[in-house]
Amino acid sequence: MAKDAIVIADKKLETLCSAHETMKIKSGAWEERGIFIYSTMSHIKYLLPNGDRGIVRTLDTPIYITAVKDGKVYCLDREIRNRVISIDTTEYTFKYALVNNKFNEVLSMVKNSNLIGQSVISYLEKKGFPEVALYFVKDPRTRFKLALECGSLEIALDAAKKLDDKECWLKIGNEALRQGHHQIVETAYQKIGQFERLSFLYLLTGNNNNLNKMLKIAVKRNDVNSQFHNALLLGDVEARVRLLEEVGQLRLAHLTAVTHGLVERAQGIAEKITLQKKEASTAEDSEPEEVNLPGPLPNAKLLYPAVPIMRLLDTNWPLLTKKRGKFDQMLHEQGKLIETEPADDDEEGQTPWEPDVVIGNDEDNENEEWKRGLVDQANDKSENGEGEAGEWEPDIDIPDVGEASNTTSAKESYVKIPQPGSSAAQLWCVNSNLPADHAAAGSFESTMRLLNQQIGVVNFAPLKPYFLKLYMSSRLQMPGLPSLNSLTTHLHRNWENSNRNTLPLLPLDLASQFEKLQQQGYAATTKGKFSEALSAFQSIMCTIPFVVVESRTEVNDIKDLITNCREYIIGMIMELQRKGLQDAVRVAELAAYFTHCNLQAAHLLLCLRSAVNMVLKLDNFGTAHTFASRMLDMNPAPNVLAWVKKVMRHCEQNQLKDTVKLNYDARNPFVICGASLVPIYKGHDVVKCPYCGQTYLPAHKGKVCNVCQIAQIGKEVSGIQAFSSRAGLSK
Repeated sequence: MAKDAIVIADKKLETLCSAHETMKIKSGAWEERGIFIYSTMSHIKYLLPNGDRGIVRTLDTPIYITAVKDGKVYCLDREIRNRVISIDTTEYTFKYALVNNKFNEVLSMVKNSNLIGQSVISYLEKKGFPEVALYFVKDPRTRFKLALECGSLEIALDAAKKLDDKECWLKIGNEALRQGHHQIVETAYQKIGQFERLSFLYLLTGNNNNLNKMLKIAVKRNDVNSQFHNALLLGDVEARVRLLEEVGQLRLAHLTAVTHGLVERAQGIAEKITLQKKEASTAEDSEPEEVNLPGPLPNAKLLYPAVPIMRLLDTNWPLLTKKRGKFDQMLHEQGKLIETEPADDDEEGQTPWEPDVVIGNDEDNENEEWKRGLVDQANDKSENGEGEAGEWEPDIDIPDVGEASNTTSAKESYVKIPQPGSSAAQLWCVNSNLPADHAAAGSFESTMRLLNQQIGVVNFAPLKPYFLKLYMSSRLQMPGLPSLNSLTTHLHRNWENSNRNTLPLLPLDLASQFEKLQQQGYAATTKGKFSEALSAFQSIMCTIPFVVVESRTEVNDIKDLITNCREYIIGMIMELQRKGLQDAVRVAELAAYFTHCNLQAAHLLLCLRSAVNMVLKLDNFGTAHTFASRMLDMNPAPNVLAWVKKVMRHCEQNQLKDTVKLNYDARNPFVICGASLVPIYKGHDVVKCPYCGQTYLPAHKGKVCNVCQIAQIGKEVSGIQAFSSRAGLSK
């Protein structure tokens, strides 16, 4: 507990929650259930281990809490007097019981406590318990909102009927459509007058009777577009022809009638068109033109909707039975479920169809009501034991037999939906902190984060091919049946251990990189193909972050490989720059710097021989003698040895004098700046690349390394990781 903050931790000192206050915290104590009660300058507050907090009561003067028990706070005031303050524990007790799934206490508090409030409802929604709030919320709009969140359409429908709001009907219609409850969708669309959607709904459910009603309602509303739309959905060609004729589209009406085989109707329409032409020509005092009506296309087909195979008139989309929650089940077992209020008698059985249009003759409706009344009267008499028995035999007395017990338990009547497990790719990310495993799993974001934290990578463009290679190499595509997608199988490098500690199969290993170093890098350097050598060494540098080894000793081999590649890359960069320069002094300096790279003996001999030639062109005999002496110490071949001795004698004859001053001191230890390619002598400040270790002048801090081309110079990192405790499970 600090001056303005409280941190709750477990016995392992792992933080459970923390709270910050704007006012100074005075004191605090634990309640017996593990709830922390503390005081500020003006309030007594509570803090639950899950982070929920609130105000218990206000204070007139500050207090110092010593204990909390049974709804009482024992404390000291500023005059050091013992005080006992009673507090209302209902709010934090309710939250504590709800969080810890103590639904018996929650049920008791819902029944007996005055918890109804917007803050409690908001808390229940936030914590994912909207169904609990439904049991003590009476406001229809709030119940409607909570019922939609729970997916309880019946409760939402009752609330919507009470509200009778267009927005509510639209929301419940969308939710019911999502769940496949088309009967509620129908009611909602009727309430808000969505006639086009109703027509389409009836088409989908195969309810042609209601589609006919929609056509008649469109006639009552004098909506031409709706009439044509419903006639089209019904396949009623005569209605479409009649409608086109009524609105004056005689040619379209004629074409529709001809196409669908209504010959007599088509002739009648053709006569009307001819008569209109004659009347128009008479009014203009001109001869009537011959009427040419287009005929149907030779490949014209009947425009008629498909016949529904299943007519879902009284059946909704099948859904799995949702298992009751613990709170709901507890209320159900105790028979205390809160029932929705019944609708008024005059509203039951009433639909929006009844006030809009009456389908059929009035006599038919009266006969139906009369028949229904007779049936109801007969049923009432039979239930009451009235009526004459006639010639029917009386029932035989059968002794009472106990009802068969229902062998199916309540738990078996519900379907438990299986929860999806973790995929192999997800397990790879969980089981390893190596970038290669995350890239193989396809989690490129976490791969980039690990590379940035471990070796300071900021330029990921050169690494993209390796990301994709790792991802594709860890999966096997097996072709299935025709027209079906291929089956994807994840490949594991520890396949012998068939448990959750799986790791992906990787195509990159340390041995292949050493082989590439020998066959491509060193070979190209020996042949003087410095561009090819540079590409080979930089390719190895980009591959190493994704190499996984099976022992800690191999980690040192990886570091040695990085060092070798770095020395050759900086040397290749200097050689390529030297080849394009005309300044003889700078050429000689770069040749001299190259001799201080840690190279193979054969390559170092070639560098020293080249440096001797460069400085002799400047008549720098002392520097040339130094390089020749280094060659002599390496025991060269006889022909090279003879040349070295000849150079040394020539330099001694010229008294080892240097004509041109170079920025080079062989006796003073130095390292080479990877950006400016100048020596940094011992004692000067340097910054390094966190990945390859190349040194730079401080002015280059924050730039991308010129050697590895991926890491940020001077960035603090945790270090390269190529070995995991689970990486060797395949052994």
